[in-house]
Amino acid sequence: MASKLLQLAPHEAENPLELSLRQSFRLLEPELRPPFPLKTRTSDECSDLTRAILYGALTEARLARTHVKHLHAVVTDGYALFATLLARIVDELYDRLAEAAKAQVLWAAGEMVDVAAVGFGGLLVALLRQIVGGDFRGGNLWLCFEVVSLFSGKWSCLLEEDPLVLTSALYSFLRLLADHCRVTADSKLEALKRLEIEFCVKMLREQFGLCLKIGRDLIRLLQDLVHVPEFRAIWRNLVSNPREFGVAGFSDIAQIYSVRTSSRYFLLRLTPEAETQLRFLLTHVKLGSQKRHQTWFASKFFCTPERETLVVDIVRFVCCAHHPPREIIHSNVIPRWAVIGWLLKSCRKNYVEANAKLALFYDWLFFDERVDKVMNIEPALLLMVHSIPHYVELTHTLLEFLFLLVDNYDVERKDMISSRVSSSFTLLINQGLSHNLENLTSAEILSPPLKEKLRCLLSDKRVGIAQEIPPAKTLGHLIPMEVGTAIPEEHLTCIQKDEVGAKSVDASASIPSRLLTITSEVQENDIQKLVKGLGKAIKSSHVSSIQALEQILDLYMNVGSDSPTHCSISPEVLSSTIARELELNGYKLFAPLEHPQDYIDDDERKSPTTSIIRKYLSSKNEKLVQLLLFWSRSGFPVGAHLLYYASTLAYEADMAKHRIHELTEDGLHKLINTHVPFLMGHIDCYLTFSDKRRENFPEPLLAAAVLERELAVTVVQDAFFAYRHYLLHLATIPPEEANRTLSELLVFDLTSCSEWKGIKWQLLFHGVFSQLSDLSNGKEHAIRLLVSHLNDGDIVNIKFEIGLKKLSILGENVETVLGLIQSSIHWGVDEQHKFWSLIRLELMGSQFQLEKLILKLFCSGEIDAGKSAIAVGGLLDLCCSRLPTEELVGAIMLLPNDVFHNFSATVLQMWAASHASMLFTSLAEFSKKVESINRKSIFSESAELTINDSAVLWLSNYCDAQGLSRSNIFGSFPQNTHEENHMVS
Repeated sequence: MASKLLQLAPHEAENPLELSLRQSFRLLEPELRPPFPLKTRTSDECSDLTRAILYGALTEARLARTHVKHLHAVVTDGYALFATLLARIVDELYDRLAEAAKAQVLWAAGEMVDVAAVGFGGLLVALLRQIVGGDFRGGNLWLCFEVVSLFSGKWSCLLEEDPLVLTSALYSFLRLLADHCRVTADSKLEALKRLEIEFCVKMLREQFGLCLKIGRDLIRLLQDLVHVPEFRAIWRNLVSNPREFGVAGFSDIAQIYSVRTSSRYFLLRLTPEAETQLRFLLTHVKLGSQKRHQTWFASKFFCTPERETLVVDIVRFVCCAHHPPREIIHSNVIPRWAVIGWLLKSCRKNYVEANAKLALFYDWLFFDERVDKVMNIEPALLLMVHSIPHYVELTHTLLEFLFLLVDNYDVERKDMISSRVSSSFTLLINQGLSHNLENLTSAEILSPPLKEKLRCLLSDKRVGIAQEIPPAKTLGHLIPMEVGTAIPEEHLTCIQKDEVGAKSVDASASIPSRLLTITSEVQENDIQKLVKGLGKAIKSSHVSSIQALEQILDLYMNVGSDSPTHCSISPEVLSSTIARELELNGYKLFAPLEHPQDYIDDDERKSPTTSIIRKYLSSKNEKLVQLLLFWSRSGFPVGAHLLYYASTLAYEADMAKHRIHELTEDGLHKLINTHVPFLMGHIDCYLTFSDKRRENFPEPLLAAAVLERELAVTVVQDAFFAYRHYLLHLATIPPEEANRTLSELLVFDLTSCSEWKGIKWQLLFHGVFSQLSDLSNGKEHAIRLLVSHLNDGDIVNIKFEIGLKKLSILGENVETVLGLIQSSIHWGVDEQHKFWSLIRLELMGSQFQLEKLILKLFCSGEIDAGKSAIAVGGLLDLCCSRLPTEELVGAIMLLPNDVFHNFSATVLQMWAASHASMLFTSLAEFSKKVESINRKSIFSESAELTINDSAVLWLSNYCDAQGLSRSNIFGSFPQNTHEENHMVS
């Protein structure tokens, strides 16, 4: 019996846990149907029965309530085994569960809460850990929605039975909200955010005493949400009126600072898989050999830019939840400080880097030797010391950040924080790190003002940041001036010289606003000068024109803040000026591709259009979005170019995967310059926006990364995410586009591409249906464009992709597929044939409910003998390729007796030739149940149940020819006609 619980690739071995559950189910399946046997069972028998019931509840949704009622009748351990096994499934198998099984897991979890099962809190925590921060894919958002709904719906029960699990939920959803609130213009996400906010506010307003059990990290999480109105009101009460929360004895926010957060909360924001990989890295990988492990980890868990926020959670986990034993500390295993240093250097967004540094130093600010652990604060000091020889800028940045925290984190409690930070240094010295501290204070290359600040701190003098201290590199933006007040991000783009003449980029709270204004004006003047000189650069040479354009875009992205209202150069003026200057010199932006090609040619790879697209897809900068939107409103096919560019990346990434065998002596050069030059050029730009230097990726390493899909997968996913980001903006701006869905905008871009002469359709559709499946699967216009533009060779290649499960064009919804088939009847003959060749292959090897589709289509009254012939022929082939299961055989037997009346008999004949035994077993089961079939659930109108005439006639003839008894099959069939009455009698 194949697994109905997991989605396994053909090469994957069976999972032991799933196998044990399935074997128990198969062994005890007869006992799982009512009436249930009444007998006394041994402990082992009860365990097997629980496993069987669990498997049935997760794989047989329609019988799930029956299975749970059975469990209620036989349970003897307070549901402990059931809840424990369910938690194991979530921890170990969730990502591989079938979609239907995932829904059943959530349902079963709710049932366990209702009965207060032993260990149900661990089950809920397991579900919380499967919600991935920064992941905006449909499946992850669905899980988040279901889990927060579960906690809200079971509020009273949870509060009574296991209130601590509510604090776990609060920690998780506050953390998730910080990510979700950074995304706008998504109606589905808005509904989820509203649920999360309601749950969190309810916890904070009604159960604040319970919330305090989280400890000081509650403040850190709320800090990220101060811009949300509901949480801003809570902040005001927390800072100025703590008694508003009605908790006896709570009168000051400092009381929260003094409570150390338990390490179990830091595990909540890491999936079990991420935790396992991190612990392996920190306990088995040798220092010096960690690079490939880190690269793999980044490609797995930071696969999109939004997932970068996980860095903050990992830093907190490494500091506070992973304390290696002495033998690991004194071995050559990569130390914790080195992993944190790698994570900080990997940050591409300022606010993520700032929050990661806050996570690193957070316990320093409130350290109390009586309740805190020295291992929590050790990594920060070791990172600063070990960075001095080669990464002194990191040491400067960390010290500067620490001093800013001391002065500005909570101004009213500055003396207390200063004292606690000083105590942290003192304790680390007493723990044997005095030599490291001497290295820090005496290092010649360390900034003298910073050394002086450190000496003042260690001598218990008052700590303050002097104006002459040069700003350190990449400080970040989220440093509250007082609790709940953050420095706006637009105040962190200052550029000035430090003492040794090198450029240091960033700002601190002490930088005067006048200097910031001057900086923005200088940048805007530079942009205006470059724009005026763009025409001259274009006339000079193609290379100089691209360089000038890229300089304009770079400056424009960095001037002021992310909001165009802070820049005097409007996107409309800049975009129209760039387009006009280019057109005056013979180049039209976003022009259609007119020359046939396998993929974008060399001229197009180095064109102004490609430069603009490449910068946007790599950076997703909001100012560039505004430029693209203006060009789009001006009639340029911007979306079509973005889509084709991203699809080309996916095409070359797939080509690279199949070119490994060419890496001989000259194979590398051939790979880079012949097969994937477009992808390699994009990776150059991507690495720039990832704060990584291209020179750190020599061609052999870069090519190997592409071949191993470490970078290729990431850049492809990132490009399609950026395209989706563009569509989200286009769906709301301008107003006349507001009623167009993302799917409609995608089809519009596909239609624009269809007017070009120089595109490769297979390339485009592979990218759309594999990377934008939620916008394209089951969408009539997208599928019709596919079958109308692909030739027979391309269709075969798409069929290969479908057969290998690399993409899908239909989805699993029966109503959607039915609508597609009914619409396709009016398409051209060639389009219908191609459509059905794809349908047959996709549905042949899937769990799609074909029986429902056949009944709905034949009973719809829209089957026409002339127009529907291709569709009926396709269904005939599809039925014959499927096994004669009880459900499918039943559907064939119940088809109406109108057009194509020999359909049922033909299918039965084909099954009899290939799977006779299974056919007649299914017929026997169908015969037993035929009287209880509810006609109303199948047909739109109530009607008397009838069996298909051709099926009955074929069965009669078959039984006569084989010498079989008719009564075993026909005994329960209704007697539809006189002929049937005669045959059955």
